[in-house]
Amino acid sequence: MIETKDLVLDKAKFSDWEKMLENVWSHPESAKYMMWNITTNEEDAKIRIEKTIEFQKIHDTYFVYEKKSGNPIGFAGVEKISEEVWEEAGICLGPNYVHRGYGKQILQALIEYCKQQYNAKEFIYSSREQNEASIRLAKSLGFEQFDSDVKIDKRDTQEYKLLKFRLKL
Repeated sequence: MIETKDLVLDKAKFSDWEKMLENVWSHPESAKYMMWNITTNEEDAKIRIEKTIEFQKIHDTYFVYEKKSGNPIGFAGVEKISEEVWEEAGICLGPNYVHRGYGKQILQALIEYCKQQYNAKEFIYSSREQNEASIRLAKSLGFEQFDSDVKIDKRDTQEYKLLKFRLKL
């Protein structure tokens, strides 16, 4: 479990499926810069939560819970690049939870987690070029762009530019 001022990052529970469907998974704007498709019905949400729980058993990924409501409002995680280099594995919040400083709290917590848990010396953050809020977030924490790649979105086969940022820890 990872905790911030307003949030808790923790492993998913089956009972989270309904609030994740309501708060995140059913919103096209939540998926816009991600690599997943929206979920629109209860049966698919139950299947999705089961897959998420299994995935989280072997990955450093978490649901994001708002402390004041206890509700799941997004997800985030990290992945190992090398012994001293870690990267975020996606940060996503439901549309009703953006522009509250939660993204910054999550990213700062993930960086600190990697420093403390894994002795990380560098942290990598990626953002699609069109995601201006994500780029502002990276720059606000001192990240510097060091690379970019042209990728294909498998959902619609459209090209996009993925910007890569690094922060020395």
